[in-house]
Amino acid sequence: MTETDVAVAPTFEPPPRRGHRRLGVALLAVLLVVALVAGGGWLWYSRKANPPGGPGAEVSLTFAPGSSTQAIAAALQSHHVITDARLFRYYLKVKGDGPFQAGAYTFRRNESFAAAAALLAKGPIVQLDRITIPEGYTIKQIAARVGTLPGRSADRFLQVATSGEIRSQYEPAGTNNLEGLLFPDTYFVKADEDERSILQRMVSEFETRAAAAGVDQAATQAGVTPYQAIIVASMVEREAKVPDDRGKVARVIYNRLQKGMLLQIDSTVVYALGGNRTRVLYSDLKVNSPYNTYLNKGLPPTPIASPGAASLAAALQPTPGPWLFYVVVTADGHHAFATTDAEQQANIRLAQQRGVR
Repeated sequence: MTETDVAVAPTFEPPPRRGHRRLGVALLAVLLVVALVAGGGWLWYSRKANPPGGPGAEVSLTFAPGSSTQAIAAALQSHHVITDARLFRYYLKVKGDGPFQAGAYTFRRNESFAAAAALLAKGPIVQLDRITIPEGYTIKQIAARVGTLPGRSADRFLQVATSGEIRSQYEPAGTNNLEGLLFPDTYFVKADEDERSILQRMVSEFETRAAAAGVDQAATQAGVTPYQAIIVASMVEREAKVPDDRGKVARVIYNRLQKGMLLQIDSTVVYALGGNRTRVLYSDLKVNSPYNTYLNKGLPPTPIASPGAASLAAALQPTPGPWLFYVVVTADGHHAFATTDAEQQANIRLAQQRGVR
């Protein structure tokens, strides 16, 4: 070998790394799929949040006090203001919006999420006040509740209620007494509704609910006039403390009427005394009033309270039975019913032993 001869090691070229190349291709494919899914998802969300075609016709909605964001979103979707209630709730949550004020709002169909949220955040165009009339309230108690509303007067409400200006279809001719003919319920009152408007709503609601209960068929169902059925329902409302007793209390009233017996209903005496008693004393039973059913046979001249739907139903479909007496025998208000005076006296002793009489 000469000096110029140099031993050169053969050059080694490693084979191509096919595994790495494949991994890179796969990663690129995954990224492409993720990008497509993300793009598709964003496009889907964008069409939900900003529906094509733009806003449409006006939609007026009223949300009651206490309405949740879920209920509001559901109402907006059902009236086609927004496209997706659940997605809209997520949108509001991210923005930190809500809860929203009760009242009347005006939206448009196919509203964007942003526009609907802005209208809700702005507040209602008409605000509402809530008033709840419990079952068994007298017209004076209802007037007092109405008087708690801003700018309303209990005296003015009573004045309108006794003027004959507003009448119920169940009110007898020749009287201006709406006692028992106002439906006990929760009402949402607009700022521009005065005492007359509120009274009209209560009367109209009672007519609707009484008709639905079948009061117009009282003669065939219970053998009394519609107004008499309402009087019975009002006594049931005041006497029955638990739902299961309503039909039985109504049956006792009808059974005693059929036998010509005095009704001897304590709640009618309470009404005669002005309604401010929780218990009736023996001396109270002598009060001189047409509402005193311990002295006067038959029904009292008017209802003694506003009955709810359950008491109206009981007066029209009383529970079958021979009972003529009842007395409260448990602390939670359950009555024991009896057919004979001896049974009634035994039930009274039981009530006394339990300390509920």
